[in-house]
Amino acid sequence: MKHTVSLKQNHEFRRLYNKGKSAVSPYFVVYCRKTGRDQSRLGITTGVKLGNAVKRNFVRRRIRELYRTNEEKFLPGFDIVVVARTRAIFGRYREL
Repeated sequence: MKHTVSLKQNHEFRRLYNKGKSAVSPYFVVYCRKTGRDQSRLGITTGVKLGNAVKRNFVRRRIRELYRTNEEKFLPGFDIVVVARTRAIFGRYREL
């Protein structure tokens, strides 16, 4: 990931949930907010509903790879949180 760092603090996730814009798909919910930084920050959330740790990590790896391969299409300076839905486990990579 060229111009992206991880979003790790709980208060940053909560701020994004409350003040960010959201978009919904069958596989993900994406929250986004513009910041004044020269780097973007990406956070990934996978709840316990998805299954055991193996399944949750599988979904996280897929989300990271989807972001990495499409990163050049995004402008820097955004906080992004991707929340995985239960369908993300069974979705084909092409559909995600």
